[in-house]
Amino acid sequence: MRIADVIDHLESIAPSSLQESYDNSGLLVGEKRTKVSGVLISLDCIEATVNEAIEQKCNLIVAHHPIVFSGLKRFNNANYVQRTVQLAIKNDIAIYAIHTNLDNVYANGVNRKIADKLGLVNTRVLSPKAGDLIKLVTYCPSKNEESIREALFAAGAGHIGNYSECSFTTVGSGTFRAELGANPVLGEVGKRHIENEVKIEVIICKPQMNSILAALSDAHPYEEVAYEMYPTLNTDNNIGSGMVGDLASEMSATDFLKYLKSSMELKVIKHTFWDKPIKKVAVCGGSGQFLLNNAKDSKADVYVTSDFKYHEYFDAENELLICDIGHYESEKFTIDLLYDILSEKFITFAVLKTGVDTNPVKYFI
Repeated sequence: MRIADVIDHLESIAPSSLQESYDNSGLLVGEKRTKVSGVLISLDCIEATVNEAIEQKCNLIVAHHPIVFSGLKRFNNANYVQRTVQLAIKNDIAIYAIHTNLDNVYANGVNRKIADKLGLVNTRVLSPKAGDLIKLVTYCPSKNEESIREALFAAGAGHIGNYSECSFTTVGSGTFRAELGANPVLGEVGKRHIENEVKIEVIICKPQMNSILAALSDAHPYEEVAYEMYPTLNTDNNIGSGMVGDLASEMSATDFLKYLKSSMELKVIKHTFWDKPIKKVAVCGGSGQFLLNNAKDSKADVYVTSDFKYHEYFDAENELLICDIGHYESEKFTIDLLYDILSEKFITFAVLKTGVDTNPVKYFI
């Protein structure tokens, strides 16, 4: 197995195209063609992580946070980023980051893991993304309608919310004339041909566009496949930031804080005042202040996230309980998530969880 195989599997779950514009997810150090001797999973990649990979004979580090966010102009060991990258290069250790693209997927994502730790039910994406859904329209002979539809569905087309295999079909007539050099399946070169055709319309997700078009091409009988794609303003409820769901049973604010501390294995929780029952819970791994209004709009009783500034706590406006559990603490179970994803797929090399605590924030209690 090569690094490319690991990346392909990870990006089948969290396509790199789903990362935010400011992000730098992907293969940061190393070559895709390199054979994998072992994978070390960590939330962050620092010098201690690279040294651990060397000791464990792992030549690939899969980290949630990218060690490099912006371009490096020099390598002179001036800071921990340069030292980490240089150490990895010297020891042939590849570094792959899977950051906001893993944040933005509903299934097998960072927020799904938090929701599972808290036992939330009736979950949904807190802030679905718009602009990632495309309408694909194709035309084919009537006799090929079912086989093409099946190929599209098998490739992932036709998902709308909790429904799959969604399509719309219109019957009509298609005309074409094959020119010199063509090899038509129907009709003759130089003559106009009329064929009983159907128009098949399906919704596809942008990250799956290339694979779905490849499936369409393989299944279609025509030498030149006629298709059109249109961007939509629809939101994809399986892609976006944060998550919201319900507790199995209502709790008092004090009981919820105890439950949160236990479930997420926390030392301390920073929170606002709240004296109402807790039932609906919004979560966002990492820095989540930008979703506060979404949490309010969802009618959540509590918003669990991290990195709130002092004055931002006032924005709770007594509409919900803000729980700031710490950036590292909110995402540390991502290590378990990535371990499960990789260890269930690959058996020819070791997949290990880091033993290094990379949290730069310490608490004196």
